[in-house]
Amino acid sequence: MYGDIGNLKYLYFILTLILYVSVIFANTALIVIIYLKQNLHEPMYLFLCSLFVNDIYGSTALLPCLMVQILSETHDISFFFCFIQIFNIQTYVDIEFRTLAIMAYDRYVCICKPLHYNSIITTRRVQIVILVIWIVSFVQVGVLLSFTIRLRFCGTVIDKLGCVNHLVLQLSCSPTSVLSYVNDVVFGLVFGVTAPLVFISFTYVKILSVCLTASKETKTKAFDTCTPHLITIISFKPCVFQCAATGPSNLPNALMLPLFFSLFTFHSPQPVKADGSPP
Repeated sequence: MYGDIGNLKYLYFILTLILYVSVIFANTALIVIIYLKQNLHEPMYLFLCSLFVNDIYGSTALLPCLMVQILSETHDISFFFCFIQIFNIQTYVDIEFRTLAIMAYDRYVCICKPLHYNSIITTRRVQIVILVIWIVSFVQVGVLLSFTIRLRFCGTVIDKLGCVNHLVLQLSCSPTSVLSYVNDVVFGLVFGVTAPLVFISFTYVKILSVCLTASKETKTKAFDTCTPHLITIISFKPCVFQCAATGPSNLPNALMLPLFFSLFTFHSPQPVKADGSPP
């Protein structure tokens, strides 16, 4: 996966370990705080809690394997664990984007239909939506990998930091690999990333159109409630894993990706009242 880095591997290992522990500790602490504080059992905090869990899940899919590869002399990964990593990373990406898309709709209702917020965005509905997002993402990626895993492979070397589906497909010499490529694009790119981003863009266009003719108070509320969400989207956190898997095989450069991940993985909960407005 990358060349010999000598004794520097111990430094890289320690840095990556610190980053991983920081991600796990910070997200776990936020989950516990939301669980213990009854006044935080609101729809927006449930979405945030789902993102915190997903951050732990996603970082665990990449960083421990990266640490093992740093210390390894051969930099090998088994066929089984390669597909496990593909499944974990892809489901992380799908869950992240879909959750951010639903959070955008939550902000739309908060800004554009504040009087109906409590009737539209209920805790029960949010719980159901979060469950559906996780189940659909796991099933979708499972179906996607069911096509890949049945292929015949003529190569065994991935000169990158991790396993992702399209890199594994490049090793295939099966005549049906074209169908797997199509499935990868449709399920992975279109349904998992493009569709949520289009929905988020449409939602914020609607919010912006309302803010243009709204009062100063409404504009302030929109800014306060949407800014943390927009920052999370713009940082493109899910893409960090994709970049880590497809980016340069030079290890020192690649270790900047976990650093970037650790800096942007901590979502900032935005306080809201029962009607979705800031306090």
